[in-house]
Amino acid sequence: MAAVADYYLADDLASCDELAGVRDARSLLDWAREVAARAQPEAIYRDKEGRKTLRFEYRGKPWFLKLHTGIGWPEVIKNLLQLRLPVVSASNEYRAVMALRRAGVQTLAIAAYARRGRNPAAVVSMIVTAELTGTVSLEKYCANWAAQPPTPAVRMRLIRALADSARRMHAAGLNHRDFYLCHFHLDEPSLKERETRCYLIDLHRAHIREYTPRRWRVKDLAGLYFSAMDCGLSRRDLVRFIRHYSAGGLRAAPANDKRLWRQVERQATRLYRKAHGREPPALQGRGQ
Repeated sequence: MAAVADYYLADDLASCDELAGVRDARSLLDWAREVAARAQPEAIYRDKEGRKTLRFEYRGKPWFLKLHTGIGWPEVIKNLLQLRLPVVSASNEYRAVMALRRAGVQTLAIAAYARRGRNPAAVVSMIVTAELTGTVSLEKYCANWAAQPPTPAVRMRLIRALADSARRMHAAGLNHRDFYLCHFHLDEPSLKERETRCYLIDLHRAHIREYTPRRWRVKDLAGLYFSAMDCGLSRRDLVRFIRHYSAGGLRAAPANDKRLWRQVERQATRLYRKAHGREPPALQGRGQ
């Protein structure tokens, strides 16, 4: 049986002298291995479970490389026994990023991708994405909001951006599985422009289907709510999010999705109790 192989190379990297002769997945993977082998320890962000993540530069521009070298059958079996779908290659992240971009969700820019092999425990693959320079994670950006609230305009723009990303993602049949504030990166100057740029990252565990089941919508939305509970949220903030996320707006949301939002609140509260050993903070006033 022939090995499954596919690859993608964007113009930004195709002009690289080292990649001038790349015409297939094998040669692109050989290049990725060489880049990984040359990486200094301080450039390596992760190196375990068959995946190495590192930062490198080409022509003064920073990139991130994720090189998957196979997770092995013990890891595959462990995930299956835990009723979890194992992440065996970069294919999932590649497909998820491309699907999100088609859906109009701001996310990573892929410069290269390659995959080779059929054995799920030994698939070799890689993905290169452009670094999101000059951005800040929303977890960090919103960390002091409870004590130092942002302006109403900033609060409203970010709530709308998050709700829009969640709505588009779920409507396209994707769910993130790690949908927290830390996986949104904000281009802060864009808060003063027409469009707020807030990029969704870390998509290697995403599910991709024709339709996103309710339980996975609840998991994503509860994760996002849980991660924002210490940000001084108000009841009005939640209402705004529901209005921008729900089909038909706020008037339709209570009738159509009342059960969903109750489940989101219960699950987010359970996550908070488990993580912090206490009840989440009360919602603040009416908000702005």
